[in-house]
Amino acid sequence: MKEIANFVIKATEVIELKEIDNFVNALIEAYNMKAKVLVMGAGRSGLVGKAFAMRLLHMGFNSYVLGETIVPSITKEDLAIAISGSGRTQLIVDAADAAKKVGSKVIALTTFPDSPLGSIADMVVKIPGRSKISKMDDYFTRQILGLHEPLAPLGTLFEDTTMIFLDGVVYNLMTKLNISEDQMRNRHANIEF
Repeated sequence: MKEIANFVIKATEVIELKEIDNFVNALIEAYNMKAKVLVMGAGRSGLVGKAFAMRLLHMGFNSYVLGETIVPSITKEDLAIAISGSGRTQLIVDAADAAKKVGSKVIALTTFPDSPLGSIADMVVKIPGRSKISKMDDYFTRQILGLHEPLAPLGTLFEDTTMIFLDGVVYNLMTKLNISEDQMRNRHANIEF
């Protein structure tokens, strides 16, 4: 846990403030325009995306998650947020491309800005993290040579870092949009299972 927490802390030092500001400003613009925000990710990145979309909903955003049955069509006024550590997850690349083709603004959260997803996006927020494209089979060789990379399976560091990053974005949005926890609580589900 400490190793993962330390990785996330170090990530705060390398995520570009300009990228954060641009991301937050795009979300504020979507909020003010009452535009739809479509969040997309596959696997664990998709779970991180769902958590973020839920908080956006609690703040009063018109947010949706790709793959849910209630997702409406998106338009050029809308915002698509694509989460993929590798930037190569084909489902997410295809979905981002489809959003781009209808004129939506596409924001990619990825470790690899030069990836296929990064090249489609209008804006990229580079989130550090070991990605699935790092080879697990050379882990012990790297350790022996002193090339330390935390042993976190597949893309876990990206997803952990992205989850905490997005929680920070939620706080930033709450502050800038003057949204209280009480307001969010009023939008929270009151029927759950």
